[in-house]
Amino acid sequence: MSNLRCYSFWVLLGYCAYLVLPLYWLLSMAFSHNADIVGQFEVVPGSPTLENFAEIFSNPVWYEAFGNSLSYVVLNTLISLFVAIPAAYVFSRYRFLGDRQLFFWLLTNRMAPPAVFLLPFFQIYSAMGMFDTPLAVALAHCLFTVPLSVWILEGFFSAVPRELDEMARLDGHSFWHFFTRIFLPINRGAIGVTLFFCFMFSWVELLLARTLSGSEAKPIVVVMTRTVSASGLDWGVLAAAGVLTVLPGILVVWFVRRHLVKGFALGRVS
Repeated sequence: MSNLRCYSFWVLLGYCAYLVLPLYWLLSMAFSHNADIVGQFEVVPGSPTLENFAEIFSNPVWYEAFGNSLSYVVLNTLISLFVAIPAAYVFSRYRFLGDRQLFFWLLTNRMAPPAVFLLPFFQIYSAMGMFDTPLAVALAHCLFTVPLSVWILEGFFSAVPRELDEMARLDGHSFWHFFTRIFLPINRGAIGVTLFFCFMFSWVELLLARTLSGSEAKPIVVVMTRTVSASGLDWGVLAAAGVLTVLPGILVVWFVRRHLVKGFALGRVS
């Protein structure tokens, strides 16, 4: 048994090192000059610099791209939660004709790749004058985040006994009071998990964001794929942008870390 524990420990340690190594290398490149990156191999930067981060914060192309990304990610998350919370409550509490079929149909939208919807979205938003706006990207992402949100929330909501609704009604509480003051606080973990997945999908998605944005609403993931200078790729600037791009995801994970475990336990997070 002790040998097995020792073997498991070293396997886990090796796997953690495998996960951390790309992040460390990204951080190392972010503090290095381009000449050092393409030159000799260095585990630790020989002459660390902050010029790459200074370029990100001083160049409007970069910080406006970060702002655009945060704009449509926040919009997408809010819209997804606003639509999915009442929909998931209805699916968890009521039975009506075609409810299971409708629930499955929502999930089928999540099964299709984003490339399928590129041309329809592009033509619709161009005709409506919404092309190259954060709202266009946010609404396009809702096609994928809303079904996922409904699926996750329905699992959480169904775990809450229906007797709670009846007790609140017998106590004289209005439905709005019960829903906002009792039901939603009980399911704040579900909302945290859903917020995490909506944020992560919209933050890292590239295809729709690249197609539906132009010069005004260009997100950071698009700018990172087009960073070329006269001497070639600005590896240091790209690495610095990568570090800053990872930070919002880390912050979101930190705030909902306790709720993610519960989400996996309920079997609604995959």
